[in-house]
Amino acid sequence: MPTAVDYGDRIPNNVGLSEDRRLQRALESWQPKFIDWWRDLGPVAFKDNEVFLRTAVSVGQDGWANYDFVRLPEYRWGIFLAEPDADRTIAFGEHMGKPAWQDVPGEYRPDLRNLIVIQGDTEPASVEQQRHLGVTSPSLYDLRSLFQVNVEEGRHLWAMVYLLHAHFGREGRDEADGLLERHAGSIDRPRILETFNTDTSDWLSMFMFAYFTDRDGKFQLSALRESAFDPLSRTASFMLREEAYHMSVGSTGVERIVQRTAELMRTHDTDDIRPNGGIDLATIQKFLNLYASISFDLFGGDRSTNAANYYTAGLKGRFREETRDDDHQLTDATITMDEPRDGELAEVEVPMLVALNRVLQDDYVDDCAKGVRRWNKILASHGVDVELRLPHRGFNREVGVFAGHHISPDGELMTEDDWTARAKDWLPTTDDRDYVNSLMVGVHELGKMAGWIAPPRVGVAGKPIDFEYVRL
Repeated sequence: MPTAVDYGDRIPNNVGLSEDRRLQRALESWQPKFIDWWRDLGPVAFKDNEVFLRTAVSVGQDGWANYDFVRLPEYRWGIFLAEPDADRTIAFGEHMGKPAWQDVPGEYRPDLRNLIVIQGDTEPASVEQQRHLGVTSPSLYDLRSLFQVNVEEGRHLWAMVYLLHAHFGREGRDEADGLLERHAGSIDRPRILETFNTDTSDWLSMFMFAYFTDRDGKFQLSALRESAFDPLSRTASFMLREEAYHMSVGSTGVERIVQRTAELMRTHDTDDIRPNGGIDLATIQKFLNLYASISFDLFGGDRSTNAANYYTAGLKGRFREETRDDDHQLTDATITMDEPRDGELAEVEVPMLVALNRVLQDDYVDDCAKGVRRWNKILASHGVDVELRLPHRGFNREVGVFAGHHISPDGELMTEDDWTARAKDWLPTTDDRDYVNSLMVGVHELGKMAGWIAPPRVGVAGKPIDFEYVRL
């Protein structure tokens, strides 16, 4: 049976919070800090208007997505874990076959806390990065989509905070406070991962962020879903249901921009559609290059003893670990990967255990390519013979074996001078950003859509596209 969410509690949950008075008091003490953070650093526009949002009433198939109008400050954030499996065993590492842990083993306490804090730090960061976007939304449909993503990122923060409070004592409570004290782009207390300190103040950036960076979230959460620590596994499993929507916002958002760009190119018979109010393909490709490359960085070092230790201990698995046809311990497994060697990119064979970040990134790249293929089909259907492309994974990197090297989107190792001369062709320039920002004029009339983006194919929850998704 689906696990009901107790909405009678001050903090909606399906973890029996009312039965643990100590934990309930601790989380109720944290809640006002969260509300203050939301008011100070959450959405700046339309935050008191009623928005057509989904929320969970149970974690079963039919209960986790119910739609109604709600004001953002009144959204019922809470703590939802996927249903437990009493017979679940550890699927990989040195503890494989043993019962999954319900409590944190002492020897793995620092590592598990670190994994939870890093994941938790990304959730409020994206809300902070997107807080001004409501002012310039291209339609009410997109405004609703933005707010849906924002409130769910807030709920994902709650999920990580619950784990910290429930399983890590005083240290966990201090870390939970820290998640609200760091801020995206802050000079003094920035977010942990640099990608979550970058500028995401226009809608092309927002859609690319949702496609590439939230997709990284999918793969990181999928790896955590395999964790031997069952509360973390169940938390990640439920979060993945909501993460799928965040990625779809990015995928369909870019798709709609590409659609409108192709329409303008065909109508005016030119690649230069800026005079006609569109976003040209060269600019779209530059933003794609940027967000793909900074999202590659999120996977960490290509060779990582931490990743090996996490896997061996059972803390973090591979994407769809249970489908892998190997011994799930990898003590003798190897992988071939490319990295810079003696002035060129060379293939080297390394132990798979230390290359698990690259293994996860491989799955991510394959997944990203599916969306790019869809966008290119749209271009081809309009007779456009230009294709969008994923950059080489070594392009514009600041983390891993490619950091410190200059590699073109096509995978050519370059000198610093050559890179400096060509970077403007591959990454957004100030002029590119100024032009994109010039298009960011809010369209909030019912049924209207900005001219640089096509309408979506369908509405939300069976509603028409011109539905009043945000009551103005």
